[in-house]
Amino acid sequence: MLSAFTNSFKIPELRQRILFTMGLMFVVRIVGNIPTPGVDNAAVQQIIRDLQASAGGGFLGLFDMFSGGALSNLAIGALGIMPYISASIIMQLLTAVVPTLGRLSREGDAGRQKIIQYSRYMTVGLSLVQGYFMAVTLEHPEALGIQHQIVLNPGLAFELTTVLTMTTGSLLIMWLGEQITQRGIGNGISLIITEGIVSRLPGAINATYNMVLRPTENGGRDFLVFHLIGLLGMLFLVIAATVALTQGQRKVAIQYAKRVVGRKVYGGQQTYMPLRVNYSGVMPIIFAQSLLMFPTMLLGRLPWNFTKSLAAALSMDTGLYLALYGLLILFFSYFWVATQFNPTQVADDLKKYGGYVPGIRPGRATGEFLDNTMTRITFAGAVFLTVIAVIPTIMSRKFNVPWLVASFFGGTSLLITVGVMLDTMRQVESHLLTRHYDGFLKRGKLRSRR
Repeated sequence: MLSAFTNSFKIPELRQRILFTMGLMFVVRIVGNIPTPGVDNAAVQQIIRDLQASAGGGFLGLFDMFSGGALSNLAIGALGIMPYISASIIMQLLTAVVPTLGRLSREGDAGRQKIIQYSRYMTVGLSLVQGYFMAVTLEHPEALGIQHQIVLNPGLAFELTTVLTMTTGSLLIMWLGEQITQRGIGNGISLIITEGIVSRLPGAINATYNMVLRPTENGGRDFLVFHLIGLLGMLFLVIAATVALTQGQRKVAIQYAKRVVGRKVYGGQQTYMPLRVNYSGVMPIIFAQSLLMFPTMLLGRLPWNFTKSLAAALSMDTGLYLALYGLLILFFSYFWVATQFNPTQVADDLKKYGGYVPGIRPGRATGEFLDNTMTRITFAGAVFLTVIAVIPTIMSRKFNVPWLVASFFGGTSLLITVGVMLDTMRQVESHLLTRHYDGFLKRGKLRSRR
């Protein structure tokens, strides 16, 4: 594996792509650390400490993770890549329900480019709206229970400046991500999100040091070295399980009938259709967290006692929250598959090109077979995804592990990081194998052509 990293810099094109990617990701980090004009930095630092203690595992923590800490710094890149991600998700869902967009997505590269352009336009609109709400929130921090004055000179000038700078910062990050995708290595948007997650690793290591090695006020220790060894072992097992979940697939055999055109014979070969166990990726976790956050915030703001009690019952440290969280992940796993995977269309495409599943009649019977197969493997993937998603919450709330440390043991952080790293390594390996170098695994299925 180490020789593969060394060989990556021996190929001029691959070396240029890697250096280009690293340079633009460094620019993204700069954008995430330039403070917003008109904000009191001392008050911001105090708020950072409060948020890390109270909202580290909520939606604010998720938003701050995707922005690479820019939200907690109140930087011009505080919106990060989230507006573009939201626009892309909305467009994907609309593609499944709007016939015009559905036809556009089937027109090949030209149709996909139009959908991407629509996503960019929607990103501008979402950035303007979110930037305005961010400016109003900064002017009135008491709505979040913050007593510090953040804005030095509130008013229309500050709101316009904040909306303009944050929208520009978000669009710049979106453009940098697309440049990485085109001229760098890996998916730029995913790499920017992963960079934000990995940037929290030094803080997690420091929190682990304080948790294990530093004594408490009474001179004892809540966590011992034995607990640290257990945490490292658990981290290894969770990462291995996440890799298995990300790479797991059900291979459906596909046979193509022979066709004779003139003197040539087409088809006749056998291949397979890979159906991913975790088809929806990390989206069910994000949807579940977002859906649970809004009722809790709304109920907590209402003046009646029963609404406040209900909001307390839905807080992250309760069993009701974990139960609803798991059920929502299961629901959104099936919902995403239902909107993105159309077994009838897949069966019709196979029949059109002369393909069929051995032992299954083409057409409607093939569609039913694919639907039943996808339903079964989605259940296994959804249960596995639910277990990985609730691990950080249980560790943080039940075993008093700092959220910054617990977030690396599962949930959104680990799933995104593992998926993006595997995809990037796969692209690097394809460059290496094309130029007669060994890949990352010498005994894997991918081998050099030497």
